[in-house]
Amino acid sequence: MNPSPELKPAESPVKPVGLDAALWDDASPEQKLVLTRISRQRARIKARASAKAQAAALRHTQPAQVDGEASLPERLVSFVRLHPIATAAAGALLMMVGPRKLIRWGSVALPWVMKLQQRSRS
Repeated sequence: MNPSPELKPAESPVKPVGLDAALWDDASPEQKLVLTRISRQRARIKARASAKAQAAALRHTQPAQVDGEASLPERLVSFVRLHPIATAAAGALLMMVGPRKLIRWGSVALPWVMKLQQRSRS
């Protein structure tokens, strides 16, 4: 780590908003550079916290049920979000059953599922 950061033309220090003017005026060029970097870092941290809060708010506003009109992948994703423990239990059960039995059962069940989907669309 370089003890005295050099000023580069692309990183010319700009007085951060809300900083005491006397502190900025008394600072050396290296100190101004550090103050500018600190200000940018604080802005990034604030933006990240805001994005996390927005994502949490969106998670809480999601519907508490599976939309029957949605496509099959969307319904599966919403079911997994609503019932993570049941999904984990089903995954564990499928791993215990094994791939050969799953392929055999899937080849029997897939035509039935396709027929049911065709009936529900018409």
